[in-house]
Amino acid sequence: MTAVILGQLRRRRGRALALAAGILVAATSFTLLTAAVSTSKATTVGTVRKNARSAYDVLVRPPHSRTDVERQSGLVEPNFLSGTFGGITMEQYRRIRGMAGVDVAAPVANIGYLMVGSTVTVDVSRFLDSKATRQILRVSPTLTAGLGTYRTADQYVYLTRSPLTSGSEDVFESDTLEKGAIARNTRQYLLKGKYDVCFYYNGDKTEQTLWNMDHAMRPNIIAEDLRERSAFDPDLHSRMNCQSGQGKATVDIPVTYPVLLSAIDPVAENRLVGLGRTIVSGRMLTEQDKPWVVPAAKSVHGQHDRYIPALLADNALTTGSLSATVERLDIGDPAQLPAKLGNPSADTFVRGLHGTMVGTVGADLSEGFGKALNADSFDTDEYWTVGPVDYRRTAGGDLAVRTQAAQKPGLWVTNTEQQPFPDVPEENNQGTQYRKVTSHAATDCVGLGICDNIDSGRLPSPFVQLVGRYDTGKLPGFSPLSQAPLETYQPPQVTGADDATRAALHGRPLRPDRNLGGYVSPPPTMLTTMDSITALTKSRRVPDLQDTAPVSAIRIRVAGVTGVDAVSRARVDAVAGEIRTAYPGLQIDVTVGGSPRPQTVALSPAAHVTERWVDKGVALRILTAVDTKSAVLFVLVLVVCALFLGQAALASVRSRRTEIGTLRCLGWSSGEVLRLILGELAAIGLAAGAAGALLAYGLGRLLGQPDAGAKSLLVLPVALGLAAAAGLVPAVLATRLGPMEAVRPPVAAARRARPVRSVAGLAAVNLLRVRGRTLLGAAGLALGVAAFTVLLALTLAFQGQVAGPLLGNAVVAQARGADYLSVALSLLLGAAGAVDVLVLSQRERAADLAVLRATGWTNRELARLTFYEGIGLALLGGLTGAAAGFATVLSLGRGVLHGHLLAVTGAALLATLAATALVCAALTLPIRALSRIAPAHLLATD
Repeated sequence: MTAVILGQLRRRRGRALALAAGILVAATSFTLLTAAVSTSKATTVGTVRKNARSAYDVLVRPPHSRTDVERQSGLVEPNFLSGTFGGITMEQYRRIRGMAGVDVAAPVANIGYLMVGSTVTVDVSRFLDSKATRQILRVSPTLTAGLGTYRTADQYVYLTRSPLTSGSEDVFESDTLEKGAIARNTRQYLLKGKYDVCFYYNGDKTEQTLWNMDHAMRPNIIAEDLRERSAFDPDLHSRMNCQSGQGKATVDIPVTYPVLLSAIDPVAENRLVGLGRTIVSGRMLTEQDKPWVVPAAKSVHGQHDRYIPALLADNALTTGSLSATVERLDIGDPAQLPAKLGNPSADTFVRGLHGTMVGTVGADLSEGFGKALNADSFDTDEYWTVGPVDYRRTAGGDLAVRTQAAQKPGLWVTNTEQQPFPDVPEENNQGTQYRKVTSHAATDCVGLGICDNIDSGRLPSPFVQLVGRYDTGKLPGFSPLSQAPLETYQPPQVTGADDATRAALHGRPLRPDRNLGGYVSPPPTMLTTMDSITALTKSRRVPDLQDTAPVSAIRIRVAGVTGVDAVSRARVDAVAGEIRTAYPGLQIDVTVGGSPRPQTVALSPAAHVTERWVDKGVALRILTAVDTKSAVLFVLVLVVCALFLGQAALASVRSRRTEIGTLRCLGWSSGEVLRLILGELAAIGLAAGAAGALLAYGLGRLLGQPDAGAKSLLVLPVALGLAAAAGLVPAVLATRLGPMEAVRPPVAAARRARPVRSVAGLAAVNLLRVRGRTLLGAAGLALGVAAFTVLLALTLAFQGQVAGPLLGNAVVAQARGADYLSVALSLLLGAAGAVDVLVLSQRERAADLAVLRATGWTNRELARLTFYEGIGLALLGGLTGAAAGFATVLSLGRGVLHGHLLAVTGAALLATLAATALVCAALTLPIRALSRIAPAHLLATD
């Protein structure tokens, strides 16, 4: 038998080599593809596990804090903490902290925004008139913050070569006194024979007094009464900088910074994010840091001063830049200038001066934040809270923000004397409002120890004692692919979503400004302890939610969690479930395995930004999807390769009908014929496997696959297995042929004759006349297109299911090569199988073509006939395969094609056209071969 098999292979070298090439391609492709799929899966799983865990695993928020958009989309808003001020009780926090499985429970209790006043110093020396004895410069700043530009109050520099001195009379005092020409109508405002050149512009813009006296207020330690003025009046924020000297002048531009004060548990916070490693000066907060009272004997503010400990951020977490024009004012007679500045009309006089622009200056708004270092910089008499942003979904699926009404000046009024709050940040008046702002007035009993009358039962507002400063830039990094909102230290990442918005932002991200009602709120800038909450919330005149439920959020790290494996998920789910059972009203979000998902947000019709909302459960969805996709790819690649070889083997056996019949006539049994055919296939498979192993090793090294050597050795057994499996059915069919049936040429049964008037018509008749052969030829192509359609749909569905979050995008980018390699190869193998069948069919029909040649058909007409048959066969197989592929995809669920229907349809049709072109190109070889054979020789052979 072995000798017969080797002899058959030598005599039919062409057929053996063709079949060996098919086995080589199929086995090598199967091995490489399965290796690529396995490698892709391993890489994906590794990426997911590496990036599955962020700073915390579970987020607990107050009741009703989850917005409708979050609830509908399964996302967590990145700026969720900024609009949450209380809602979780201390008792709830303590119980959650003690639950089984909780490793760290880190609370955040937002108290409110304090306003910290400071100045940004700008040098204007180069704009001075070196010859003038007295001169005034007007500095007109414009603030740029985020998407807005705001006009700010004019500032002035008065520079004199005369000395400025100090003096006082009773309660009247000043340190900016200067001699000058005395005007009769301003003589009454002299102090120690000098004019106060700064007081009236800075401290008496309304000529009103608290005592309602008829004459204007003189320099004194008691502020003027501004109850009739608005805090948004820019004139109130305009200052005169009075300096003595020559050639050197600076202007201090008033700047106010909103500082969000929040309470934390120092120990839990340090364990969760390593806050202790961010301290740049002073020390870290500790459990022992609690509020304290300074006795009257040691107090510098009152009889009994309350203090709270606090950490302050080292850098301002709000952004903005100042650009100012500088004018040199026409002051007239310099000798008369002290008299004009040293009386109540100074404000009107200065603002009415004509000026000549001499240049521009600029400054970063954050430069003044470092000056706010002492305890007196932080006034807790007033603080403000803000509400959440109100989102809605647009028709296109993006987010849009609903704006709020403009802030009312009444928000910015001091509680004690109903005076306008000094230096309100311009953005609050001129900027767009996205949040509701609420003021919280303090009790009026600072320094008294206890409160009575209207404030009975409340506490005095405390002072702040800084224990250290921290730098949020020193926080340990977390993977950007799985980063959960960490608003306690970092503002959300917001960037321009279109060219116009990016241009308006000058290519920079949208950062928080000083607008309390702004879209991006600054994170906490000052941190205190949980024990200090009562000293702050109980010092408000009107009780609110913060009195009874001060905690804004609890971030939980679960013990024993290492990623998104089954055990870790069970532990996280157990903790989340226990919290839900204990407190059904609280909002529980499982953030482990989450990943940022960019969302487009319309701030206005002209401004669109992109920010990273957190998509929960991304890691688990990815692992589930990749398991499903890998299994489907494996099965389909195996089926495509096996059927490709099955077609080739069937066509090969069909072409040997005469040979098999001869052997049967010579006495060969069915078993011997079966062993002969399978032996030939095994020998061909063995040779193809050996060559394929070498080819697979080279390709594996070229593609950078790990363990290319070990994986290439799998080609040999795969080739033998595929050869045996593919040849089993054709071999069994061959054994069922009787001796006479095998040697008799197959003749189609006669049917009713129909006239044929064209070459295309004859091609159609030929395809219908031999339906078995037609279906056999179309089956390979149908299989390839069907597999192509299914694989492409599943690949796109996997990418659509996974893509979107940053972690999913990374996984798709890693897996895309192996996915599309599988898709393309399935089409190529299917088309190759169809071409193989067509080539063998042409050889079978050589006699038919010879008859046509003998009756006068030209080579061109025969070529057209063959091409038409090939086109019909290819279209039949391609369209059938596309329909079968769609049916298979739909059977898996209509959601698989969601969003990809047009892409998959177009790709399937293009695959059909490409396969048709491939078939036609392949037919040129047998057509040219047949044209060189004489008809008489072909007919004699038949």
